[in-house]
This record gives sequence, C-alpha cells and structure tokens, in this order.
Amino acid sequence: MMTQVYIRPIGIAASPQAEAGDAVRLAGGMVYAHRFAILLRQDGEVTLRERVSPEHMAQALGRLPDSVAAEAEAQWTCLRFAHPPLQLGERTVRLDQPQVMGILNVTPDSFSDGGAFLDNPEAGRAHAAAMLESGAALVDIGGESTRPGAAATWEGDELERVLPAVEYCAAMGAAISVDTRRPAVMEAALAKGAHIINDVSALRHDPRSMALAAAQQCPVVLMHSPGKSDDLHADADYDNVVFDVFEWLKNARNHALDAGVQRENILLDPGIGFGKTLAENLALVNALPLFHALGQPIMLGASRKRMIGALSNEADAAHRLGGSIAFAVAGMDAGVQLLRVHDVAETVQARNVWRGLRDAALTDFSDIPAD
Repeated sequence: MMTQVYIRPIGIAASPQAEAGDAVRLAGGMVYAHRFAILLRQDGEVTLRERVSPEHMAQALGRLPDSVAAEAEAQWTCLRFAHPPLQLGERTVRLDQPQVMGILNVTPDSFSDGGAFLDNPEAGRAHAAAMLESGAALVDIGGESTRPGAAATWEGDELERVLPAVEYCAAMGAAISVDTRRPAVMEAALAKGAHIINDVSALRHDPRSMALAAAQQCPVVLMHSPGKSDDLHADADYDNVVFDVFEWLKNARNHALDAGVQRENILLDPGIGFGKTLAENLALVNALPLFHALGQPIMLGASRKRMIGALSNEADAAHRLGGSIAFAVAGMDAGVQLLRVHDVAETVQARNVWRGLRDAALTDFSDIPAD
C-alpha cells in the first residue's frame, strides 16, 4: 500500500504580525501562510487531514509514519525556501515578488491574436517593445499553437517564425523564453539570444530535449500536460487532479534532475487548460500554494483561456481581460512567481496595486491586537 504526504497551505495572512509571528513567508515571496493541512493519501484516498500552524509543525511532522517522514520534512523546507533570482543575460529577474511574462505568438492560428504578428516583424517588434515598456520582465515567444485541436507545426516552419522574433527581442535587451517542444528550435533560439526553454511537454516530446537542456544549463519550464503524443490534451484521467498533477510535476522535476538539469534551473507550471475540465482547472488554481512544496518557482498561464469564457457567458478570447486579471490576482495571492499573460500593462498595474497592499500590510499595526 503506497502512502503519499502533502503539506498544503490553507491559511494566508496579510502579514506575520497578524498571527503574532506564527506565519511563514511562502517560497520567499510576499505571501505569508499561517495555517497548513498535512494530508496522507493511501492508494488514492485521503486517510488523514491535520491542520497545523508553523509553531506546531515540528510536532505534527514527528507523528507521521516513517515512510513519509523525509518527504514531509522536504516539503516543509521547500515551502519556506527563498528562490534566488534568475540571471538571464544582462537582466536579473527577482523571484521574491510576482513577475509578468508577456506572450508574443508568431503563429497563424493563435486563439488570442489570430496571427497578427506572423510575417509582420514590425508589428511583433512594436508589441514586444510595448510589453517591455509596460513592465514585462520577460517575453515568451511561441511559434506553434497548442490550443485543443491545433495541428502540429513542422519544425522548419516553427524555426522561420520564432528566430526573427528572438532576434528583434534580443536586440531590445529583453529576457526571452522560447515556447517550444522541439530541440532544434530550442537550440537555435538559445543561440540567437533566448534564455529560457518553456516546454509544454516538460521535455517529453523529443528525447533529445532533456539532454539539450542539461547541456545548455539554462532555465527550463516544465509544464503538466497529460498527452504523450502531438495532442497534449489527450489521455486525461485523474483520481484527484491536484494530487495527480503534483505527483506528475514531482516526477518531471526528478527526471530532469537525474538527466543533469540543475535544480535552480527548473520552474514548474501546472498546465491550466491542458487536458482539464473547468472544475479541474479551478481546483488547481485554488490549490496553487501547495505546489511550492515541490521547491521550484511556479508559473501560471491562465490568460484568456477558455475557462474564462465558460464562466462568462462564453465571452470570446478578446473579451476575457477581467477574468484574466482575476486569475492573475489569484496566482499572486498564492505566491506564484511568474504570470504568463497577454495583457501586460493591465496585469502589471494589478500586480503593482497588489504589491502596494502587501507592503502596506507589513507596516500596518493599527488594528492588530497585542498579545
């Protein structure tokens, strides 16, 4: 009988003084957690759920079975781990606050921009510049649509789309990630000035990708997607989507470590919208604080996705700004480090207001009773 353990933050505090210091800084960011659920799962069923504050965590961990003790200790350490900044060329991206990654799609069939930047480098360059001027920390360039039902892109076409965009973004001094699952595109984009590999297949699509990532020693984003072939949305079958995605990402991280990717170069993405129902996507967003227990920075990509339309009278992609901001704020409240978005200026403004509230809470003692 297999037993698994999870330490899930379930209580968020505006500041540590609000809980008389009995709170921890979640993943070294601007969110403080003061209540945690320790969960044991045996053969898919939750058999124990204990609510614990940081003050009593050591005693609670000491009561766990020996078979999960080391894993529980590792998760508790990871939840409090402050991630170092990403050094991307001349740019430093700090991970002690939410950062915004702007999307630049150079595809003919993107669900969000309808190919506006394909074969139009001036428009793409202007869009990238506008995102950077609005406060994007990174630009994420993609040459293949991965929406449900999209046809696979030939590698040569993807290279022709992506490389010019990488070149003009690099000329601006941008920090660049390349959204691809093909090693030839990864290698060529890195050679042209990209800094991060963002792979929706978690380096599974081509066996050469993992070796390339290890050899390049660049940051990589490993995203959860259930599909094993060209259809990344296929083969979805979850007993519990939160725990199943957590275990999947843990295995993807460990596989990358075994292949020689350095731990500080691994970021994780729960894959919102990839092979998941509306209810499953919402469950994952609500459970985002749990994923800090994996010890890696977390990226959230929920911008303009279909679930927003499903909750908003089937609003099309061009009319999903409000829902995109709502999910971005949910990610910030969960301590997510990277927000991958289409609407950079609006998201940066929301982030700045959110950050102002967090900063103010740290210095506001007016309504906190003394012990």
